[in-house]
Amino acid sequence: MADRLAALFTHFAVRAETFQTGPLCGVNSLEPQAGRGQLHLIREGGVEVHHGAPELLRIDKPSLLLYPRPLAHRFVTDPSCGAQFVCAHMAFEGGASHPIAAALPPWVCLPLAAVPSCAPVLGQLFAEAEATHCGRQLMLNRLFEVLMIWVLRELMSQGQVESGMLAGLSHPRLRGALVALHDSPQLEWPLEELAAQAGMSRTVFANTFRDVVGCTPGVYLQRWRIGLAQKGLREGRALKHIAADVGYGGEAALSRAFRAHTGQSPREWRKGALPQG
Repeated sequence: MADRLAALFTHFAVRAETFQTGPLCGVNSLEPQAGRGQLHLIREGGVEVHHGAPELLRIDKPSLLLYPRPLAHRFVTDPSCGAQFVCAHMAFEGGASHPIAAALPPWVCLPLAAVPSCAPVLGQLFAEAEATHCGRQLMLNRLFEVLMIWVLRELMSQGQVESGMLAGLSHPRLRGALVALHDSPQLEWPLEELAAQAGMSRTVFANTFRDVVGCTPGVYLQRWRIGLAQKGLREGRALKHIAADVGYGGEAALSRAFRAHTGQSPREWRKGALPQG
């Protein structure tokens, strides 16, 4: 079976930065940070999580709480005993437009008991959090990144993503077509060839893709190509090289598609996306 997550993480990295390894007591507010989500592990203790009225989440068992995109939230715990946390900022390359960050709901909460396959990495992560070894911070960061991949596996295997890219990657037939698009965006990909990748008829494939992923295969391919083009622009690559890599005949064709998708030319977009020095 083709690796459903390989191209996503190869092209669009996720980097963790651990910032909390211990108790949080009373009221703790966490402000959103541009381009970064957060991944919290609640090891012990009760927590009320406020995302803004009227939504309130109560956690009373060891759990994982993921914010793939910036979202202000507040933890309320016992003022004296608190609750035990291990937390990391998660920087999704490209921010909210990162394919995985964009495909997930605003927040995901999973009891640790519901993700038994994560036990090995969780055990190592908690051991590092309690230790004082050299390289501890680096180890924790890498373990959080591994945990992120494990969480996506679990969400897909448990069918907890009902629409969008991750739902398509969870689908027993559609995932073959999506992996093909992700791996080879420079190809033309007629509908018949994508349907063959999925082992479906042309009509059934087109209807199923639209119902599960939420757009047509052609629109999805264009979004993937433009996302890759934006990555290339952030890296300072020449537009003619980007165009060849993502399946456009030249700079003019890419520029037209880019403007249709973003409302800006590649030059305008790059100027706004890169830090000005």
